[in-house]
Amino acid sequence: MALIELRDLAKTYDLGEVQVHALRGVTLDIREGEFVALIGPSGSGKSTLMNLLGCLDRPTRGSYVLAGEEVAGLSRDQLAQVRSRRIGFVFQNFNLLARTSALENVETPLLYSKAFGRSDRRARAAELLDRVGLGDRHDHHPNQLSGGQQQRVAIARALVNKPAILLCDEPTGNLDTRTSREVMNFFRSLNADGLTVILVTHDLEVARRADRALVLIDGGVVADTTDFDQAAEMLHRRVLDGDDA
Repeated sequence: MALIELRDLAKTYDLGEVQVHALRGVTLDIREGEFVALIGPSGSGKSTLMNLLGCLDRPTRGSYVLAGEEVAGLSRDQLAQVRSRRIGFVFQNFNLLARTSALENVETPLLYSKAFGRSDRRARAAELLDRVGLGDRHDHHPNQLSGGQQQRVAIARALVNKPAILLCDEPTGNLDTRTSREVMNFFRSLNADGLTVILVTHDLEVARRADRALVLIDGGVVADTTDFDQAAEMLHRRVLDGDDA
């Protein structure tokens, strides 16, 4: 059984007199332990799909089965519970709390769990900071860290609840080339350990670090392939067709 099963998943935004069909009937499976890249230009629907996969939003129609549980019709509170149990997020802008230390940032998600006392939270956060190579930066605030170090703190925070899925939204967008490579290498190592990684990006070179590409154009998946040259060709062809239109 797939970890993620989408069937005819769609999202329409009602803007009064205008309806925007952001996602149009997506059907696909993602297996446990895959490393998948969602690729597409601005407005293609990749961010909408990421929000649905991450249980940040609900579809207009269709089915989303996550680890055997139908989540498409859950309430916002129920979706929040699913997120906290199963999904970790890494964002382009890091989204760290400015006035708290790296250690406190990482332990923040555990503040909502009754299973962790203060010492357990601290131990878990320290363990993860050590794992991402920031063992000597526990007490540093975000403004005392480089962009790559801030992203590593964000990755540690995303892992603190031991999620089944890591959702990464343009995680290298604010990083230089060398640091981007280091971050992607770390995602590869997490995937090698069995973590399912879903990467949202418009950068084909970053996407090539994944094992499978889903190319989105105009709210639909136009390519689902392990051949990234094919994915690039499909993406460029569709973008050029759109320019001609």
